Amino acid sequence: MTDGDASTLDAGDAPALPDDPAEVEAVRDALVEWYEADHRDFPWRRTHDPYEILVSEVMSQQTQLGRVVEAWADFLEEWPTAADLAAADRSDVVSFWSGHSLGYNNRAKYLHEAARQVVEEYDGEFPRTPEELSELMGVGPYTANAVASFAFDNGDAVVDTNVKRVLHRAFDVPDDDAAFERVASGLMPDGESRVWNNAIMELGGVACGKTPRCDEEGCPWRRWCHAYETGDFTAPDVPTQPEFEGSRRQFRGRVVRVLGEYDELSLAELGPRVRVDYGGETGEEWLRGLLSDLAADELVELAERDGGTVARLRG
Repeated sequence: MTDGDASTLDAGDAPALPDDPAEVEAVRDALVEWYEADHRDFPWRRTHDPYEILVSEVMSQQTQLGRVVEAWADFLEEWPTAADLAAADRSDVVSFWSGHSLGYNNRAKYLHEAARQVVEEYDGEFPRTPEELSELMGVGPYTANAVASFAFDNGDAVVDTNVKRVLHRAFDVPDDDAAFERVASGLMPDGESRVWNNAIMELGGVACGKTPRCDEEGCPWRRWCHAYETGDFTAPDVPTQPEFEGSRRQFRGRVVRVLGEYDELSLAELGPRVRVDYGGETGEEWLRGLLSDLAADELVELAERDGGTVARLRG
């Protein structure tokens, strides 16, 4: 490790981090060896294809990984390449997304548009750096870095909720984004973002979850871990996900799913198919609000037919 790396990891940034560069190397080696010896075998971890990895990353946002595995395989069977996805009807992609309960349908729209960008603006070749990948529609800094890391081994240290929890517990890093970024970046070996980011996220997902399983999962950092030594396993606050059941997000998904089965529907036909208690406070005015939001997101089109409003998915 260079002297510059050592300064990144000084005690002011992380009070419990080893001061000795050789110990930091031992920290790195222990984690990678633990990960490579045994880890969850998600199919996207076996590929270097940036398109397949991008699909997995977008699907994994706020969706349990076990559910993503089947959806990811089905999606790639339907649209095996970015060119296939770019040529698809957007309504088909949105219907797939809704039918597999993958969360906000906007993600399907953005993924479809990102595929078009790759084909039309990058001649079918994915950009390779986090900065370039961030130019794709709907690809934020985290996703861009993940694709660069896992497809091209060309990313920065990932800092997600799992990584923050690991660093806070193991090395007493304060609950501060800048501190997490400094320590995570300093710990990651140069040019090894693929294995490192997979390994540290695996550690947070398996051994250092909300309920720690240090001994059960053979955590490789017990020797250095501040929490393991003190018994204090508190972690940075994590925003709670709003309840999905009965939420506006759930009903938006139902609208898209229902419209995917028909060319178009009047509001009177659509409403009862979206909710069994359609009417009153959850009647036409409520439905128009959902449709207005979906139209603004370019997912649904509204038109007037014989004095009434009809809705259809936007192609």
